[in-house]
Amino acid sequence: MTEMFLPHISLADVEQTFFSKVLPKTLQLYDNLMYELSIEAKGLTSQNTELCSTVRNLLQTVVQLLETLTSCVRYVCTLQECVPLESIRTLPSSVLYVIKNTFTHCKDSESVYCGHLHLIADLLQAMFKETYSLQKQLMELFDQISVGSASAEDNITDMVSVIHTVLEICSVISNMDHALHANTWKFIIKQSLKHHSLLECHLKHSDILSGLCKDTLLSFQSCLQLAEEMKMSDIQEGTDLRLFQKTVKLCRFFANSLVHYTKEFLSFFSDLCSHLHQLFLQIYSKFPPSLYAPVISEVHRDEISRVFLVALDPLINQLLPFSPFMEQVLSDNLGLPPEQQLPQCLLLITIMDKLSSQPEEVQTLWNTGKRLSFFSALFLSFQQCSAELSLPVCLPEVIGTGQPAVPITLYHYVCIHLCSYIASTLPSHFPQLEYALLNAVLGSSMITSLLAIDSWCFLARYGTAELCTHHCVVIAQLIKSWPNECYQVSALGVLLRRMLFLMAPDHQVEFAHKFLPDEVENLAVWQHVSLKALNPDLGKRVAHQLCVAGLTQCRQWLNSRRAVGELQPVNIAISVLLAACSFAGDTLEAELQASILGVLGQFWTFLQAKQVSDVPCLQQTLCLLLRLLEFFIQALDAQLITQVFALQSSLFQLDPPDHVRLAMLDFLSSVGKVFIPQEAQRQVIPQLSFLFASLLADQMWLIHQHALEAFRHFAEETIHEDVVPQCLNSEEIKNKVVNFMAKVRQAEETTEVRIERLKQERITCSAHFMKMARELESTGEPLAKRACHPPSEEQYKSAVGTIEGAVEAVKLLLQKGSPPAWLAVKLEALRTAMASLRDSIR
Repeated sequence: MTEMFLPHISLADVEQTFFSKVLPKTLQLYDNLMYELSIEAKGLTSQNTELCSTVRNLLQTVVQLLETLTSCVRYVCTLQECVPLESIRTLPSSVLYVIKNTFTHCKDSESVYCGHLHLIADLLQAMFKETYSLQKQLMELFDQISVGSASAEDNITDMVSVIHTVLEICSVISNMDHALHANTWKFIIKQSLKHHSLLECHLKHSDILSGLCKDTLLSFQSCLQLAEEMKMSDIQEGTDLRLFQKTVKLCRFFANSLVHYTKEFLSFFSDLCSHLHQLFLQIYSKFPPSLYAPVISEVHRDEISRVFLVALDPLINQLLPFSPFMEQVLSDNLGLPPEQQLPQCLLLITIMDKLSSQPEEVQTLWNTGKRLSFFSALFLSFQQCSAELSLPVCLPEVIGTGQPAVPITLYHYVCIHLCSYIASTLPSHFPQLEYALLNAVLGSSMITSLLAIDSWCFLARYGTAELCTHHCVVIAQLIKSWPNECYQVSALGVLLRRMLFLMAPDHQVEFAHKFLPDEVENLAVWQHVSLKALNPDLGKRVAHQLCVAGLTQCRQWLNSRRAVGELQPVNIAISVLLAACSFAGDTLEAELQASILGVLGQFWTFLQAKQVSDVPCLQQTLCLLLRLLEFFIQALDAQLITQVFALQSSLFQLDPPDHVRLAMLDFLSSVGKVFIPQEAQRQVIPQLSFLFASLLADQMWLIHQHALEAFRHFAEETIHEDVVPQCLNSEEIKNKVVNFMAKVRQAEETTEVRIERLKQERITCSAHFMKMARELESTGEPLAKRACHPPSEEQYKSAVGTIEGAVEAVKLLLQKGSPPAWLAVKLEALRTAMASLRDSIR
């Protein structure tokens, strides 16, 4: 019929006369053939020649049917250049039905023919080729088909059905043939764009977009798998390389298809942006420098970047003005798995690099955000990359114009790109920038806080002097108004310390006038400042004022009832004395040096190990006093040295916290500079060796490392050489010290082991932070007040110990000189108070 009747039917009559009548029966014949094949194939064996012949005959018939359909399609192509769809309505759907089911049969042939493919392989191959030819011919026909600008609803429905059926074919053939797969997708994209205005409201954009993303990822994974295999087998050329190059080009094709399709139908993607977001995240997660990427050669990595990732890059440009994509990327509850944390950060950096060249409305869209601003989202994402920052992973970056890219750490990479973006940020977006910077500085992640501090300092240098001054004043006011000491105040202090170096000299004078150093309420600000940031004259004047104010505050407390609850201002006063001594050093006035040393001596007379161990505020006092003693180490008398070492030895036996141990080590490091008086050696030297031996044996790696460094300084400087071997009380400690001083490298983790450890640490930390967040969210009302318990015996002992310490301190002072006139009156008042206390417990 195809050969004898079809050529004599006009295009106007072919649908009604031929296709509508013949093709339904053709499909029925096809279904019968495929059903018989599925039944007969189950019993196929090489011994059953009759059944084998039957199956081969059935396959041969299917091949002939395919050839006939191809002839029909080819004939229609020859009728005229423009073929109206309504004139061949039955043909496309019938042909696509056959194509889809035949390809499915070929794909499932291994299971259909139960391992006997060799008996019919030639006919299966012929069937595949004929189906390929039929599809190719149909696609050529659709290049000639006209739907019209105002087509009937039936035409639109038919065309949409064709595209969706071809989409289903794509999922069938995705792993069968690269060229066929690409051509099938090319048809979908081409026809969708060709009839854009008619079909845009009828297409299943979700299915098409998800299919494109899925096949893009599958091709990308195939590239990586081939590259990994070549890396492992050290293959640089041959069949595998050619297949790799073809697969990379297929990836590029999918990237270009996504770009074209998104450009035309972006307005329909409001609910589909998660597909595109996940596409970027999964690509980045499987590609270096991700810790979860396969190991591939640099050559293959560069080729994938140059061919595929470059082609995908324009897609981001298209998505930037699209609000739903922004909301998806900047969502505050993405809940990403560990392997997608770094990809999210890299995606944000890619977007950030592009935003500065975008119109103002696009920058406003991203910088103001709906839930998170762009800056806040970047800091939040950066905070999640703990493993990558610890390793650290490196990324290529061009540091100088005309220079090749060099690998830099992730921290450095993010910092460079963020500072570059800050330089181009519109003034109207500064509130969001300042909010994000301050929030990150105050956050619980130290590395994120440091990134915010570095970025803020860049802003201070890049911006005007007035902006820098304004920020310094705001930060100082925050520090001054903070109710108590905490890590947030420490972070603000580091920021202020660095920014004061960037302030103009005349503005520094204004700052010192605004926060007068001789006023007690301003000492909380000055304790964080390095006076070296000021010009010499201003620095000297401020140092003097701080010393006077700090000494006054310390004396007031020492001459009062010495309540532990009132120690916070005293600690601040000691901190400003430290700042002044760090600046002035030996140039500090002799009178002030003597006053500070005198106050130091008074503090050591009342400190007791048990009380210090129990009270965190006293621990801070001790740490500050130890640091201040380092400046006067050579001026300490035998009595003070004895007191200092006695307290440290007693305290160490009570298992002090790590920050106290570190302060001890800093002090011990400086002891090598001093000659221990003869009368103190008997007590001090055993305590000195005990402290070093204990700290060197500490199991906490940070303490142990500091102990090694402190001991090295002491051993190199001390004249008491006989003390050195006494500190090494075990062969293990001795070997560790010798290796450290000889700079012998210890056994290190392999990169693979370290990566796996960091992955596990990330999971553990994420679970911990999520638990903390849930606990905070679930706290709907203030915590109940702590129940009032009767004072313990230890508290009584601590209070009485404080009284005894004060009495001993007064005795020592009386031995050194005449007392002031008011002392007798004060002692009498205290005696009366003590008698009253004694009577109250009888």
